[in-house]
Amino acid sequence: MDDLVRDYLIKITGKQEVDGESNSIEVETTGHYEEKDGIKYIYYKEYVEDQDNESERNTVVKIEEGELVSIIREGEYQSQLMLELERQHQCYYQTPYGDMLIKVYTSVIEESLNKRGGSLRAVYSLDFNGNFGSENEFIIELKKIEESGADVG
Repeated sequence: MDDLVRDYLIKITGKQEVDGESNSIEVETTGHYEEKDGIKYIYYKEYVEDQDNESERNTVVKIEEGELVSIIREGEYQSQLMLELERQHQCYYQTPYGDMLIKVYTSVIEESLNKRGGSLRAVYSLDFNGNFGSENEFIIELKKIEESGADVG
């Protein structure tokens, strides 16, 4: 994905609630969207700041039939999050503190993506070692970047 086509503006809003405390984060980037064999894909790079430096990781969001969403992150800390409507999945996460196996239960998936853009929303809960961890929501909004004919630096 080093030669990532960047023809969509991508806005990602994430919300998390843990023990009654909530926080949110919003990130804007550019990336690519395509449909192949009935499956929708969103490609973008995430920039991760850790204690020592900033690194990037490739992220692919794969949407199948509007009911199964896989988020695959590559790089130093890999992860795969599987969200399937009203189903529970075990997912593998690599972190700076070690590897984890988490359980994910998805209650909402709403998707309205096409070649012009659109959005994907998911609401899900995470369990760590059999204990409730957090309630989460993300919204990914895409907007096609219109070609103006002018070269952009």
